[in-house]
Parts: sequence; structure tokens; C-alpha cells
Amino acid sequence: MADKLSQEIIDKIRAHADMEGGEVTPETELNALGIHSLELTEIIFDLEEAYGIEIEMNTVEAWGNLKNVGDMVAAVRELIGAKA
Repeated sequence: MADKLSQEIIDKIRAHADMEGGEVTPETELNALGIHSLELTEIIFDLEEAYGIEIEMNTVEAWGNLKNVGDMVAAVRELIGAKA
């Protein structure tokens, strides 16, 4: 069962995903959702606005680290923790 933060992030991702009725979980690969760089950028902007954080995404390494939904949740959780 996803916690509140995970569920909120999953909902934001689901709004941008190209889904065939499949379930989105922390293990779901972003590629499997049809999310490409433009949608990922829109999701990141949504997350930054929702949680008052800044997600540094201007390096190839940062983009490469986001493989699945769980990676996004972990990154947001870490940034929220660092802000507190």
C-alpha cells in the first residue's frame, strides 16, 4: 500500500501516462507508461509546485536516475526532507 506522498505522485504521473488501464505502482517503469522527456518535465514541474521543492534535472545523470515511479517518489521525499 502506497503512503500519501507516493499516492499523490502516482496520481500526477497517471495524469500524464499513456495507460491501458494498468495499475501504477512504485515499481512501474516510466518507459512502460509512455512517458518521454517532455511529459517527465511536466510531471517534475507539477511536483515542484505541489511540494515547494526544486528538482535539479539539467544533467544527463539526473535524467538517467529516474527509471521508475519509486525513483521519483524517493527523489521528492529526499528533497522535502532536505527542505524541512
